[in-house]
Amino acid sequence: MEETRQDNARQAALDYHEFPKPGKLEIRATKPLANGRDLSRAYSPGVAEACLEIKADPSTASRYTSRGNLVAVVSNGTAVLGLGNIGALASKPVMEGKAVLFKKFANIDCFDIEVNESDPYKLADIVCALEPTFGAINLEDIKSPDCFIVEQICRERMKIPVFHDDQHGTAIVVGAAATNALHVAGKKFADIKVVSTGGGAAGIACLNMLLKLGVKRENVWLCDLAGLVYAGRTDQMTEQKAAFAQGSTPKTLAEVIVGADLFLGLSGPGVLTPEMVQSMTRQPIVFALANPTPEILPDAVRAVVPDAIMATGRSDFPNQVNNVLCFPFIFRGALDVGATTINAEMELACIEGIAALARATTSAEAAAAYSGEKLSFGADYLIPKPFDPRLIGVVASAVAKAAMETGVATRPIADIEAYREKLDGSVFKSALIMRPVFEAAAQVTRRIIFAEGEDERVLRAANAMLEETTDKPILIGRPEVIANRCERAGLPIRPDKDFEIINPESDHRYRDYWGSYHELMARQGVTPDIARAVMRTNSTAIAAVGVHRGDADSMICGTFGQYLWHLGYVRQILAREGRSPQGALSLMILEDGPLFIADTQINPVPSPEQIAQSAIGAARHARRFGVVPKVALCSHSNFGNLDSDSGRRVRAAMEILDAREVDFEYEGEMSADAALDPELRTRIFPNARLHGPANILVFGYTDAASTARNMLKFKAGGLEVGPILMGMGNLAHIVTPSITARGLLNIAALAGTPVGHYG
Repeated sequence: MEETRQDNARQAALDYHEFPKPGKLEIRATKPLANGRDLSRAYSPGVAEACLEIKADPSTASRYTSRGNLVAVVSNGTAVLGLGNIGALASKPVMEGKAVLFKKFANIDCFDIEVNESDPYKLADIVCALEPTFGAINLEDIKSPDCFIVEQICRERMKIPVFHDDQHGTAIVVGAAATNALHVAGKKFADIKVVSTGGGAAGIACLNMLLKLGVKRENVWLCDLAGLVYAGRTDQMTEQKAAFAQGSTPKTLAEVIVGADLFLGLSGPGVLTPEMVQSMTRQPIVFALANPTPEILPDAVRAVVPDAIMATGRSDFPNQVNNVLCFPFIFRGALDVGATTINAEMELACIEGIAALARATTSAEAAAAYSGEKLSFGADYLIPKPFDPRLIGVVASAVAKAAMETGVATRPIADIEAYREKLDGSVFKSALIMRPVFEAAAQVTRRIIFAEGEDERVLRAANAMLEETTDKPILIGRPEVIANRCERAGLPIRPDKDFEIINPESDHRYRDYWGSYHELMARQGVTPDIARAVMRTNSTAIAAVGVHRGDADSMICGTFGQYLWHLGYVRQILAREGRSPQGALSLMILEDGPLFIADTQINPVPSPEQIAQSAIGAARHARRFGVVPKVALCSHSNFGNLDSDSGRRVRAAMEILDAREVDFEYEGEMSADAALDPELRTRIFPNARLHGPANILVFGYTDAASTARNMLKFKAGGLEVGPILMGMGNLAHIVTPSITARGLLNIAALAGTPVGHYG
């Protein structure tokens, strides 16, 4: 079974890279090229003007070309994480992935460049020759000690930032985590004893960074596979290791770690034992950063020293030391001020920015994005989460400021606060918007019923849930049918082993279920015979009763059939105790950011009160994704210029929202183009209270909302998350028949948030 699961995971990873088109990157034009005029400007003869401007003043290259926002990710594939020396070509998927992270986290364009050159001096020559093309260089996965040579030569010869992320990215995040760990433990860098394992690029860079932060060199003890690095040792030695030599005699890790305050592991699994941890000082700090298996697991540390402060390189434990906390944002700040290098002051500013963010009060957006997880500063929260939306503003602006203060910025920013605000405003324009939802859902385990459990999409979603979340799927269907379809689809999961089954044909809870349904519906014409029949044949009703009885926390239905048919049973059984369907909200993930649309399903001609409730619910859900809500109430009428039915109802909804003094921006009534185009809106209605483009459109007719949703999905390439059923306290979600397995997984992640966080 495990072998089958691994084979499926391998194939899924390969399919991800191959389909719908090979690779993870593409190049797109940023200017129109639709006619002869465009062609004459983009190429001959107009392009000559830009060329001549750059020849006269090289600094203008950042004005007339993409160079100022272009990074090269360069590798020769000699030290790929977890894979070793696999060569330049085989490293390309990793480098493409790094480029994707640059783009998604910091909107930096990248070319991945894989070079067949193992000689570090020749590789450095090649990299230096690329300077006219790029605004910065990210060196990646080059073996030690060659990486030191390549970086040193490139930094000396090039006038753009050169940054070996394996060294400095790791060192910066370790520095931030160590800063806060010492804060928690009440210790100072100058006083601590550090013991490190691993003399590679990352390990040496981390030790050098700790020295910059105040650790005394005589208090650093470096061990590797040959034991302590000491003066006179010749086995497996490098110039970089020799700088940390201690004494002149061999010693083991167990001997040198006695009394240590900080263990820094960048080596391999099982290197550190619980007995060694016990020999460290009070409240020891253990950074076991080997991937995928750390030097020692947190549970083993806490078993012997409960108050130890732990960090690993893994996402399933607190305090994940992840370079993505650093490299997109340090490059963002460096590029934006035209830095000629990334110096120590910029790195230290990056450390302080990351560390200070963890110590600060958590923003409402970050709390919503990671709901269910304790995000208060302490031993289990030393560094921010990678998807904390404040990272780009805090870190990039700190780096830019340090670059300006140290004189390496060629394009200083006049207003650093305005720059930071601009960065903050760009955070959520990315398809990564679903990731915080998964992060939040991972903090709890919830039971989620899928009404149509025999559908292959549901089976694939259930399999993905088991792989990617902590939630437990419950499937309604016939066990033999589900088992056969799992096998046919090549899925390793099986009924009653990997997930629970509710079998409509034979289930020990049948009497309880039809009894509960009859009790709820007895005064609405449902007889015991009808109740029995419904609980044998209607999977939506069965799922709703399961949630009503507490056998599950949420239900998902709608992979076939009409939305309102499913809604009827959800209303019958779960619309109680103040819960009532208020509207269906669709999140459309578009290339330029998220757009929420309501109400796409429930109220065909919504009343003013229903429009107002949809606006309130949509704003609440937008915050669930970390989006600051900007609501436009949409109609054919623009600010009273037409006396239309939708215009009158939307105007009345505005009055309701005004009276309730809601805590989000809203405006109406207006057409969709006025909602999305601030300049047009200003021309029509200069005093509008909504600033910038709306990110939530609430329509006066469901037909209009549904049409907008479908147009965006099929003509603009929008990815839909939803529909999200508002007003039901997260007890139920009704999808549409066009949903994919991935779409079901997204809804399951939403359903995996505890009731009370949103609804």
